Amino acid sequence: MNEYTVHEAKMIPLDRENVDTDQIIPKQFLKSIKKSGFGPNLFDSWRYLDTGYPGLDNSKRPINKDFVMNKEEYLGSEILITKENFGCGSSREHAVWALQDYGIKSVIAPSFADIFFNNCFKNGLLAIEVSQETIKLLFKLTEENNLINIDLENQSILDSEERLICNFDIEPFRKKCVLEGLDEIGISLQYKDQIKAHEESIKNKTPWVFR
Repeated sequence: MNEYTVHEAKMIPLDRENVDTDQIIPKQFLKSIKKSGFGPNLFDSWRYLDTGYPGLDNSKRPINKDFVMNKEEYLGSEILITKENFGCGSSREHAVWALQDYGIKSVIAPSFADIFFNNCFKNGLLAIEVSQETIKLLFKLTEENNLINIDLENQSILDSEERLICNFDIEPFRKKCVLEGLDEIGISLQYKDQIKAHEESIKNKTPWVFR
């Protein structure tokens, strides 16, 4: 996971409410437990005109030109803005992996499903909750300059001229993890010396357990 404090990028405006995890990454692609390779099938049923399945050559599939991700002006965008209750449905982490593998660094919405929201931070994807008014403003900006800055250190979103759009809340621990590029394993490794010392202490107290 990458560390960043200020991130400038284009936005993809997904004007849909209650987007569930099966729409983010359909169930037929969940066979792999690797975190990579899901990007080409992100929003598969909306992005393509045929039915996708693992192993299919996506470069040869018919594209839905009306879907926002396929429009030229939004190619290369790294920030997804969307509507209420994003990520509802199943608890699959693959939904977060697919967004990241596509290149999404942050998702901004008025609200998220709880499990999806937690999965985002477990994997280093910055999920930001903002007001309905802010979402409307961001959607409007996608029709204009379409560049914003996310300043995670100062918990603010700014336009391309660095004028404040809004501030946002984030738990200090989650903020630290995203800023430092830490997942749960990385956090544990910060305490490897203490863990090793504890293991040695247990071995000394109960050596028969380790025979």
